[in-house]
Parts: sequence; C-alpha cells; structure tokens
Amino acid sequence: MEQLIDDLKSALHKGFIDSKIKSYGSHSPKLLMNNQQNNENVLTSIVEELDYCKSFLFSVAFITESGLATLKSHLLDLKKKGIRGRILTSTFLNFNQPKVFKELLKITNVEVRLAEVEGFHSKGYIFERENYYTLVVGSSNLTAKALKVNHEWNVKLTSHENGELIHHFKEQFEQIWEQSTPLNDRWINKYEKNFTPIDFKSAEKLLDFPVDYNHNPLEEALNITPNKMQQAALKQINALRSKGHDKGLVISSTGTGKTYLSAFDVRQFAPRRMLFIVHREQILNQAKSDFKRILGGLEKDFGILSGSSNETDARYLFATIQMISKQEKLENFSRDEFDYILIDEVHKAGAKSYLKVIDYFTPKFLLGMTATPERTDDFNIYELFNYNIAYEIRLQEALEEDMLCPFHYFGVTDLEYEGKLIDDTTILSKLVTKERVNHILDKINYYGYSGEKVRGLMFCSRKEEAVKLSHALNDRGLKTIALTGENSQEERMLQVSRLENGDLDYILTVDIFNEGIDIPSINQVVMLRQTQSSIIFIQQLGRGLRKHNSKDFVTVIDFIGNYKNNYLIPIALSGDKSQNKDNIRRQTSETSYIKGVSTVNFEEIARKQIFKSINNSNLTAVKVLREAYMNLKNRLGRVPDLIDFVINHSIDPTVIVDKFKNYYQFLLKMNEEIPGLSSYEEKVLTMVSIELLNGKRKHELVLLKLLMGNMRVTEEKYINTLRESGCSTDDGTIDSVRRIFDLSFFTQSDKKKYGEEPIVIFSDEEYAFNETIKNSLQSNEYFRHSLNDIVESGFEKSHKYTCNQSLTLYEKYSRKDVCKLLNWNNDESSTMYGYKPKYGTCPIFVTYHKDEEVESSVNYGDEFITPETFKWYTRSNRTLQSKEVQKIIHAEEKNMDIHLFVKKDDDEGSSFYYLGKANPDKKTVKQDTMLDKNGNQIPVVHMNMIMEKPVDNRLYRYIVEGIND
Repeated sequence: MEQLIDDLKSALHKGFIDSKIKSYGSHSPKLLMNNQQNNENVLTSIVEELDYCKSFLFSVAFITESGLATLKSHLLDLKKKGIRGRILTSTFLNFNQPKVFKELLKITNVEVRLAEVEGFHSKGYIFERENYYTLVVGSSNLTAKALKVNHEWNVKLTSHENGELIHHFKEQFEQIWEQSTPLNDRWINKYEKNFTPIDFKSAEKLLDFPVDYNHNPLEEALNITPNKMQQAALKQINALRSKGHDKGLVISSTGTGKTYLSAFDVRQFAPRRMLFIVHREQILNQAKSDFKRILGGLEKDFGILSGSSNETDARYLFATIQMISKQEKLENFSRDEFDYILIDEVHKAGAKSYLKVIDYFTPKFLLGMTATPERTDDFNIYELFNYNIAYEIRLQEALEEDMLCPFHYFGVTDLEYEGKLIDDTTILSKLVTKERVNHILDKINYYGYSGEKVRGLMFCSRKEEAVKLSHALNDRGLKTIALTGENSQEERMLQVSRLENGDLDYILTVDIFNEGIDIPSINQVVMLRQTQSSIIFIQQLGRGLRKHNSKDFVTVIDFIGNYKNNYLIPIALSGDKSQNKDNIRRQTSETSYIKGVSTVNFEEIARKQIFKSINNSNLTAVKVLREAYMNLKNRLGRVPDLIDFVINHSIDPTVIVDKFKNYYQFLLKMNEEIPGLSSYEEKVLTMVSIELLNGKRKHELVLLKLLMGNMRVTEEKYINTLRESGCSTDDGTIDSVRRIFDLSFFTQSDKKKYGEEPIVIFSDEEYAFNETIKNSLQSNEYFRHSLNDIVESGFEKSHKYTCNQSLTLYEKYSRKDVCKLLNWNNDESSTMYGYKPKYGTCPIFVTYHKDEEVESSVNYGDEFITPETFKWYTRSNRTLQSKEVQKIIHAEEKNMDIHLFVKKDDDEGSSFYYLGKANPDKKTVKQDTMLDKNGNQIPVVHMNMIMEKPVDNRLYRYIVEGIND
C-alpha cells in the first residue's frame, strides 16, 4: 500500500508538474490514441485493464456489434474467473441497434442498464484494481472504429481507492445507474417495435461515424471506378506491357476485386477478342456479369463455353478449363484467336489441362490471378509467367486499405472429452455427441454474427462429421445442409442460393469451398478442423471477407483442440513466414498486426494450446526449410541470397544459421551447385553469420561494410560513420567491437570454430582485414558475395534494435549476447548462471516457469507481483552479508545498472526477453531459507526489483501465464 501511494505521487508529479522527473510504475497519466502506423490503439489499453481488473464500469452512449465483438472473448475469460462488470448505455438518437442489446444480454457476467438522462453522451471506462482504480475518459464510445481507427483522444488516469476524483466518477455512475432501466428481453422487444434507424443527415454533430458509414456497395456498383488497389495494379500491369512483356501475374488476397481488376485491364487494353478461363462452372456467370458491367456492350458480345453452353463466337469468351482444353474445342480456334487471355486461380495452372491451353494459344498478353501462388507440388507458377509479378497485395495490406470486410477472429477452446481436448485421433462418434453439439451452439451463439440473419459456413474435419453434425444441428432447430465432393455442381449452387436467400443457416463442408466460390453475404465462418496448412486457413477465412451490404463484419470462430499444427494459426493470420518460434509466440499473445477494425482474439485456454503446439513443433526441420526455400527460389527464378529471405518476408536467415552454421552449408544441403570455399573462408562466414547476422549491434556491420569497400579504414572514418548512423561511440563499445573481430572475446572452442586468426586487425589508428581475408576477397568472388550478403542482411535485421543503446527493450538476447552488448571483455555465459555483477553492470536471467524436475535448491520463487514489481531471489547459500548481495542492494549508490532478462520457460531456448533496468526496493530485502536437494535448510536472499519502466502488458501476460496454469 505504501509503495502504491509513493508510485501514485511520483506518477502525478511527472504527469502534471514535471515531465523530467524519474517515475517508476505504470500509473502516470497517459493520452490514448489510435495510431495505425505505430500499432497503437485505445482498444489495447481497454483490454489490458479488463484482463487484470476485479470489476469494471462502462458508461458509453453508443455501442456497435463490432465494438462489442472486440471484447467478447476477454469478457468470457473474466466470467470464468468470477469477475463481473456493469455497462450504462442509452438510446440516444437511436444509434444503438436493437440487435446490439440482444448481444449484450448474452454476456451474463455483465449487467446492462439504459440511462434515462436526456442527451446521455458520456464515454468513460472505470476498472477496479487492488487498492486503486484506472479510468479511461475521453471521446471513445464502444465502437470498433472508435477503439481502433478513428482519431480519438482519451486520458488514462490512476487513482487510489480513496481519491476524490474516482469517488466523483463512481457517485455519478451510481446516481444515473439507480435511475436507469435494466436491460431485459421485454425491454428489447418494445424497443425493437418502436425503433427508427438514425437519420444520419440530422446527426452531423456526432463524430462517431466514419465518412462511409452509410455506404451502400450496391449503389456504388452502378458507377464503378477502380479502387485504390486496382488503380495501382492497372498502372503496374501497363508498365509491364510497355517494357515488352507479354505475361504478368497478379497476387491478390481473396475479396480484393481481382475479377473487376482484370475487367478494367481488358478495358484499357481493348482486345479484339478475350478469353477468361476458370476451373469451375459456377464462377462463369458471375465473371461474365462483372465484365459486362465494366466493359458495356451488347449481350451477344459475352459468351460462355461450358458443359451446358457453347457460345464460342462471342468477343469476350468465359470458359471452363475442362471444356477449352478438349482437343476438339481447342482446334476450333486459331492459335492467335485471342489477343488477351486471363486465367483465374492460376495456382492450378500446373495441371496438364492448363499447360495444354497455355502452350496452344499465342495471345498478345496473358494475365494470371491468384491469392495463393505458393505450391507444394514443386510446380513453379512464377516461371510460367517469366517471373513478372505485375502486382501483389496480401491479407494485411488489403485490410489496411479497407478493401475487405473486417473480421473478428475468435480462437475458442474445443470440447474436452474424458478430460482430454479433442485432437486429430478423436473418433467420429465423439465429434457429434450431444455435449459437443451443445458446445458448438454455445460458442456460435455467444460470438454471433453481423446482420439480421446468420449465413454461415462450417468447415469440418471429414465428410462423415459434416453429414452427422448437420443432422444433429437440424434436430436442434437450425437449417443446415452438408455438402461434400460427392455433391454435383448443380446441387452445390442450389444450396448456396438457399443460404444467400435465407432458407439455410449453415452449409457444412470439408474443403470444397476453400476457393472458387463467391458467397459475399457470409457473415460467420466456423472452423471445426485442425489447421493443416496456412494457405488453406486463409482460403477458408477468405470465404467471409467479401464486402456486402448485409454485414459490417464477419465472425470467424476457430475451435482449437489438441492439434500439433495449431502453431500455423498465428502464422496464417500474421503472414509471418520466418519459422522463428519467438515471432510466432508474440503473434499469438500480441495481435496488433491486424489492421483496421479487425481483431484477433484467443480464449485463454485456446491460447495456451497454441503455445504448447509452438513448443512441440519443429519449425526448422529440413523438410520445412526446404519447402520455404523452394517457394522463394521459384519466385525469384534463381538461388536466393540471405537478403532475399529478409526482403521477401520468408524464413528468418538466423533460423537457417542456427541449424547449419552458415548459408553455404544450407545450400549444399539443398543440393545446389555453388562455387567452392576454403576451410578458412567458411569459418569466417560462420563467425559473421552466427555473431553478426542477427543485427543486434550495428557497429560491427558498419565496420565490415567500410572494409568491404576499401580493405582498410581509419578509426576517425569509422567513428564518424557510426555517428552518422546514430550509433553510440563510447570507448567501451569501440573496444568491444575490436575484441569481437580479433576473437579475444570468445571462448577457446568458438575461436577454433571461427578460424582462430583475428578477422580484423587494429593498428596505427586503422582497421584492416587480415591478409588471408584480403586475398580471398580479391580472388574468390563467391566468398566476397557471401560476406557482403550477410552484412546487408544484418543491416536489414538491425532496424529493430536501437543503435545508441546497448540493449533494446523487449527484444531477446542470449547470455552471450548480453556479455557482448554490455561490453564485457569476454564471453562469460558459461559461468553466468542466474546473474553476475561485473563492470558496473549486473544482468539477471530468469526462467519464469521452471521445469517440474528442477531441484528445489535452484527452483527459486521469482515472480512478478505487478508489471512494475518483480520479486527476485539470489542464488542459494547467500546471506545479507554476501559481497555480491551487497553490491546488488546498493546498486544505485554504486552506479551499477541492473538489467532484467526473462523467458517464459525452457522451451524458448537460450534467449531471454530484455525487460529493462531495475532497482532493488531496499525495504523489501529479506534473508530467508530454502531446502537443498538433501532437505537441509540453506540461506537465500530475496527482494523486490522495481522496473524502470513497467513491462508491456502483452508481453507481461505472455510471460506470466503458464501453459498448465
């Protein structure tokens, strides 16, 4: 309590009197805004407070379904913890739709009332913590736009429970609450009968609506112009042709308007005749309709060639691959019959039927379109189009450009059966039990959908499950149908029409709707199967991403069981292909990479299932790396360099190096024919790859780049270049760089691995390569290219690290990294253990969740009390009089910096998150005892470390949560 009051005093002093004073803790007043460039939004702070509160009060005039959806999984997790809240809202200006009140009733741990105050327009969020409250007050209502996108100002304040300000807020809330009407079904029915939608024209004074809130896609379709993506793509396709290229590939996320794009390009190309090829007949009529809308012209100009139509004389011919590839059909056309040929879903073009057609015709321009060019069958789509990527836009960019329908993804926990979560071995009969059907219904009802009626797709794990589950759901009052590969095209199209017309609630399928089907009105996608491929995951997610005037967003509900491939979910959602486990863990815990109003949410248990999957997966298996390597090689049409992996967002080069020591060895494993290297040349590449490629300190890379240009460089030139790059140039750091290059920093075994000879020699105020390296750089072009490639890749990776400080907050470092970056003379990682005070620094390394088998004498009780307070234990057999303990207790007086590094558990490998500087709270220092492995009492000292900056909430939550908690 005393510490809290001190923290609040210093926080208020910093926030309202002097911004320069040092303040520990997370209580300083803060302005909350939405800034998509910096991945900052109001929602993050609201969720952070929810996750750790004892109770909460919201006073918000306006609530949208999408806004409520952003919090649903968090509110459900609170319900499981027994935590309740209250929401005060209104019917002001009839903004709140009747359906949002129905959604509020589903959240049973939240009580809702309707304010009877005229002109109720307040926006405030109050969270109760232990002995204090957090308030977020400002302009944000509970709408997705206000919480994630709109320009909003909100102030976040912290008050002691006895503070006058919080009492004013609570009293005002309670006063209005007592005069308000409880939300119930009867009230909603009455409201719905009398509800008149808001007249936006008379509500101009409200700032909660985006400019296009009342946008109607159907009206826009009558006067179609290219959207932002299409304009850019058209310009690039035209530029491609102007360079003499006759082929181009467009890679564009599902729902971004590829068909319209191709029609616009046909319009600007103005071909004598055009051929549009698709792989499924049901797409033809829609494509023909879209083209006619863009191109205009007579009905007879547009024709279809399919199993049921033979309109081959049309100027614009839309054909299935099955019909156009028949020999007798092909021979009806001359080879130059079509000036312009388009192939939809061109990733299928490796099939013989496609190649037959492509080889036959000689158009002036061939355009291929796909959302997923990556293949697993070794066919190179890029090569087919001469590596001419005319335009590319993936999911993240498309969301950012507001080209897709926003989505709210919910990773929910699948059912437990006999104490075990459903997994890939669960027998069919257990997938359709009464309990699982109830569980599915409970989740799809809770998370809901946008619009007046559900139009859903459910993806099942096998045909039998789809059929039996459909029967079970129908018995429970839903209208569903199961469709599998055994159903005809006519049957599929009939059922799709029934779904769109409202005669069906759900279509259940296995994978026949992954692509090639367009149902824009889909407002709920349910995944009842394990994720086997990130490509298929995005295809299935994409079924709901087309915009439609009947929905504001699509709900995606993914039932996460005990599946080994769960780690693919964050990979698919983030688009991260690095194969770096740390990245994937962070993307599961921290999901701000999703742009716009879309959100990614994992229920607590589901999130732990993904962490478990990440820990158990082998992301660096040769098979996995080979597939990623071949995808990149196919894209480039050559053997990739390391820098290609970085700029194409493919495998993290450090993942390759960690497994193979250097890229040269990896390429040999890939059976590439590459020039040779001497044993010493390879050792030099190994050293630079292992030690410098990660980019954690730019200084060595800067020196190497200078030396690559001129073999030797003066110290003055080196120092000036560092300063120009914004890097620190203190003597300690420069000395450390020299020790890295002369290898004196490293252990004997590392020196041997790196060639033993100093790589860079410093003398007479000059740096120079050793003679062997000089000769190699002059005589072996491949060695020179490889070394330069590592340096350039290291520079690319260095962007996320601060160059004017030794360590970057929340990045990961090994003990060896820390010895280097704190400018220690030698690598002392082998004797570092938990901590080591030396050279005016003391790094502390903590494994937060220790293995159950760790013996008691080293199984310390280190734990976070709050994001700003860490309870830390010294080594065993230490007393208050121990020299090292005294150094740490008096670190501030001795000018010694304590740095805290924490990893979640041993599955994270040898690297730790850097959480910043800390100082011991002397009032909490205490000598205690613990049991050694023989059961004897031995001394130990513990104390609270106060963090210089509170740990980022998302990382804090990730570290503190144990997988088995």
